[in-house]
Amino acid sequence: MKVLHLLKSEPDETVNVIIDAHKAGNDVKVVDLKKRDISYESVVGDIFDYDRVISW
Repeated sequence: MKVLHLLKSEPDETVNVIIDAHKAGNDVKVVDLKKRDISYESVVGDIFDYDRVISW
């Protein structure tokens, strides 16, 4: 399964544990929305391409 994690703030320890658990058996991508050089077109494309999208 493809899982996309969108980070709106710094992840705490619980979020990091969950992301690591998802990485064990899935195709995981983590996008930090705070970065200035992010392509929002790419993010929107990923939202439609991934099976699950989790926003933190």
